[in-house]
Amino acid sequence: MKFQTQIGMHDILPEDEFYYQKVLEVCRSAADFYGFGRIETPILEETQLFEKGTGGSTDIVHKQMFSLRTLGGDHLTLRPEGTPGIVRAYIQHGMQSLPKPVKLWYFGPFFRYERPQAGRYRQFYQFGFESFGIGKSVIDAQIIQLFYDILKELGFKNLTIEINSIGDSCCRPYYKKSLVSYLRKYQNVLCKDCQRRLRENPLRVLDCKQEKCQRVVRGAPQIIDSLCQECHDHFQKLLEFLEALELPYHLNPYLVRGLDYYTRTVFEIYDNKKNEGSRVALVGGGRYDKLVQLLGGKNTPACGAAGGVERIIDLMKAKGEKLNGFSKPAVFLAQVGKLAKRKALSIFEKLRESNIKVAEAFYKDSLLSQLSQANRLGVRYVLILGQKEALENKIIIKDMKGGHQKTVSVKKMVQEIKKKLKK
Repeated sequence: MKFQTQIGMHDILPEDEFYYQKVLEVCRSAADFYGFGRIETPILEETQLFEKGTGGSTDIVHKQMFSLRTLGGDHLTLRPEGTPGIVRAYIQHGMQSLPKPVKLWYFGPFFRYERPQAGRYRQFYQFGFESFGIGKSVIDAQIIQLFYDILKELGFKNLTIEINSIGDSCCRPYYKKSLVSYLRKYQNVLCKDCQRRLRENPLRVLDCKQEKCQRVVRGAPQIIDSLCQECHDHFQKLLEFLEALELPYHLNPYLVRGLDYYTRTVFEIYDNKKNEGSRVALVGGGRYDKLVQLLGGKNTPACGAAGGVERIIDLMKAKGEKLNGFSKPAVFLAQVGKLAKRKALSIFEKLRESNIKVAEAFYKDSLLSQLSQANRLGVRYVLILGQKEALENKIIIKDMKGGHQKTVSVKKMVQEIKKKLKK
């Protein structure tokens, strides 16, 4: 019997782990600069959290959740996205009483049951940043700038921000009415999913990627023409902030995002480099001013976004960026003889405690083969411990470049190595 990874699941091998760590490090650096604290929520949450928070009419809840029932009868779901769990933690731990804004970020695995394809898996990683407590558009601009900075730091140079406002509970109902009136004329042309969306949540039709639905959407009324004065002013100020920041944005009047909790601002960031296949959003997010209250908290404005790690890594690789997280060893420790091998183990630990990166081949007995390995690694200095040196508590320091060697006591070994490495 051969065991394989499940469909849509993938192993992160050592050579790929360097890319994940790179993304994590860049996120951590940005979070530190912008004042976001890291939060880790459980992978399993109550199913109702996502049904209520993400929205029952969304594809995520309707088709993509991995759900289970425990022996005790609890209905749980592997988290398909991050925001509802963050909001649950925000409420549960009394963060509503903290000074505003409350800034949180996360990095971890998520799960969706969907058809696997390039850059899209059933277990995938996301990073996200969420800001709670401030409703002004300057927060939206800061979130967009933060994600733009992260992508730039990861080597993306040709980015575009697509942005829209989908209004709020004051103006959106009027837009929905006009949108439904338009879409009903083309109901038979729409795909089956969009025919269902037309009944349950007509805005989601605008998000459909099927070409026949896109042709219909291109003639649909635009929500930006239906915004109330408050939503209009909020969006106008946001665009002024983006222009002041000199961020490249494109107004997309049909951008709605695929989640029910968004209000006002929605945005996605794309890499525009040509000849890399169809465009995919690297980052997406927006404002969700009603979600905290919907999940049982106080009325709290909020804004956030998330980035797909695998999509970002795939594009980094496509651009030819190669990462190797292993630091080059400073020295190589060679040993000859049983006593030398035993003593070499403790010498290895002394070097580690002194923060000197050391390579070894304890499984080899031949000095020649060990020196050959040191050469292949490009190590300048080799420490040689033979039977005689082991008895006298000494060690040979050999310069592989010049061929010179020097015998020193083991006690002075670290000092001598550091002196040579400094030169």
